[in-house]
Amino acid sequence: LVGESGSGKSTTLFELLELKRPESGTVDLFGEPVGGLDAARRRALRRRVQIVFQDPMASLDPRMPVGDIVTEPLRAQGAGRAAAARRGPELLELVGLDPAHTERYPHEFSGGQRQRIGIARALSVAPELLVLDEPVSALDVSVQAGVLNLLRRLKAELGLAYLFVSHDLSVVRHIADRVSVMYLGRTVESGPVADVFERPLHPYTQALLSAVPLPDPPRERARRRQRILLAGDPPSPTERSAGCRFRERCFVYAGLEETDRARCEREVPGAPGSGKQGAACHFPRVRATL
Repeated sequence: LVGESGSGKSTTLFELLELKRPESGTVDLFGEPVGGLDAARRRALRRRVQIVFQDPMASLDPRMPVGDIVTEPLRAQGAGRAAAARRGPELLELVGLDPAHTERYPHEFSGGQRQRIGIARALSVAPELLVLDEPVSALDVSVQAGVLNLLRRLKAELGLAYLFVSHDLSVVRHIADRVSVMYLGRTVESGPVADVFERPLHPYTQALLSAVPLPDPPRERARRRQRILLAGDPPSPTERSAGCRFRERCFVYAGLEETDRARCEREVPGAPGSGKQGAACHFPRVRATL
């Protein structure tokens, strides 16, 4: 799930985890709505869905040894202290840390190691879905690759599903199978990662991808002349307007005939489907940007 600040990524997570009620519609997980669950069903859902937070230092209690931190969800689900103590070293080893370090405290670990502790905590109850909220954005570039490779390995070994939220498109391309691009609370394009990155349809997706630097200096210099710069700032998400929300910044809209512009001003583009690649745009055009 990608998009710039204010696009609605965090709100989506809050609604998914039932920390915020949606203004309209429902949020379904595993075939049932998450709203209105009784205590028993909510606890069962919490076991199936866990989250890894953005800042590992802020999300780990500095007063607790990591053995207690990583097994806290287990105890919340009713596991005994002895069973949790046995599980702690196994979880640390699963994420590439020394299982003998259960008595250490968060400040004794590096940033990358602390994020691994956060991942171990999320895995303690054997979830089916792991929600990852910008899990590497607070880490040095030198350690990001190690955490991403760990996530890929765990996904394959444990059969996990990820909802990976990020503003870094390079990271998303490395780890995701599908990508959904958000703008002002709506999905404007979604599809398999390879299709969206190589043949983006929506002008907003094309602008985001054109800002991703290439590791090839000659290609990057040649591409600068074709970079897509969006005019202005996103409007307030609280303002309700007719038609396409992106049109005031859209370079495709600027070049349309008057009759086509009127359609963008009156009609809200349909949401992309959940199958193959789709875009919420009246006039989608493929434009390679990478």
